[in-house]
Amino acid sequence: MNTKGYSIQDKQFWVIVLSLSLASMFIFAAFYSFQPLLPVLTDEFGITVSSASMTMSVSTISLILGLIVLGFLSDRNGRVLFIKLSIFLSIFPMIIIPFTDSFVIITILRFIQGFTLAGVPAAALAYIGEEIDMKYSGMATALYISSNPLGGMIGRVVTGYFSEINWQYAFYILSGFGLLVFLFVLVALPKSKNFMPSERTFKQDIKGFSYHLTNPTLLLMFGLGIVLQITYTGVWTYLPFHLTSKVFGLSLDAISLIYFVYGFGILGAPIAGWLSNRFTLEKIRTVAILVLIFGVAMTITPSLIILVIGMCVLCFGFFTAHALTATSVNRTAQHLKGSASSLYLVSYYIGVASGSTLIGPVWEFWSWGGIIATTTVLPLIYLTFFLLISKRLSMK
Repeated sequence: MNTKGYSIQDKQFWVIVLSLSLASMFIFAAFYSFQPLLPVLTDEFGITVSSASMTMSVSTISLILGLIVLGFLSDRNGRVLFIKLSIFLSIFPMIIIPFTDSFVIITILRFIQGFTLAGVPAAALAYIGEEIDMKYSGMATALYISSNPLGGMIGRVVTGYFSEINWQYAFYILSGFGLLVFLFVLVALPKSKNFMPSERTFKQDIKGFSYHLTNPTLLLMFGLGIVLQITYTGVWTYLPFHLTSKVFGLSLDAISLIYFVYGFGILGAPIAGWLSNRFTLEKIRTVAILVLIFGVAMTITPSLIILVIGMCVLCFGFFTAHALTATSVNRTAQHLKGSASSLYLVSYYIGVASGSTLIGPVWEFWSWGGIIATTTVLPLIYLTFFLLISKRLSMK
């Protein structure tokens, strides 16, 4: 069997990158589509902010379950099947949601969708590792990861814009986008050449996960992933409520334009890779986290211009820190790197769920000032803890 992967000179290399990037764009657009709609849901269904945020947290919980279950299944049954099924099955909840007037049913559909969305992130990186030549897999991975914030931006902008017109229209558009992506991936994505079914038992897979949980350095990384996402998701989840308040009085379609600052997040991963060749990864990550904290602090201002600049700084700092933390996990894990990466993704999405729902009471009791206090102090405390413990571990 030919085990040599595709190189940058091969047409299939670019087809794979384009297919997976489009798939990732749709997955993240679908996942984050509800974030700008939280103020609409509170008004339309007469629910609290914390209840509305459940549309994000339940999909996050099911996404975590999907990453584990579908990751195991893709190791045994191939990557391409789960990538295609993930896109196809994720479209159906988006088609049904506009036709229901029950918040409970919407929440259930979001839970189902979260699980189906997991197929792409659970299989895509492994597919790249198997089918792309090792020399070029880093480039393919960077291009794939860069599509994640672009997808998040698309989902937020579309639903944010239509929230003032008819929020259901946004899901028709996103469903159509998903269908086009599915048809392209169905036809274009090459079959696996180098996939070898895993012969490990379920018990052995679980043992691999538990092995990483005994590594104190990896535990620090997983905790950092949680804290970074609590900060990032917490700010973005409650930003629409802040901007529609008396301080700014913006409409939701105007707020949707702010999501274009995600463009700064797209730059984070490649710039992080470039800087890591010139400075130590640890130093760049520390600076990136401080940049993230500074960006969050800037949003306390009553000036809309400074707030938008702060969100740009926040996005750049977050995606740079996230990319470098993911790289650190891969470098730290000496064995079972796939399991380590999966655990980091799980911690990452635990942060998403926590940032969207657990911070809800902070908003309800202390408004935007409480959100900013929480999302600046939390990463600052954890960064201090992280650096102290890392120094002690390196001295052993």
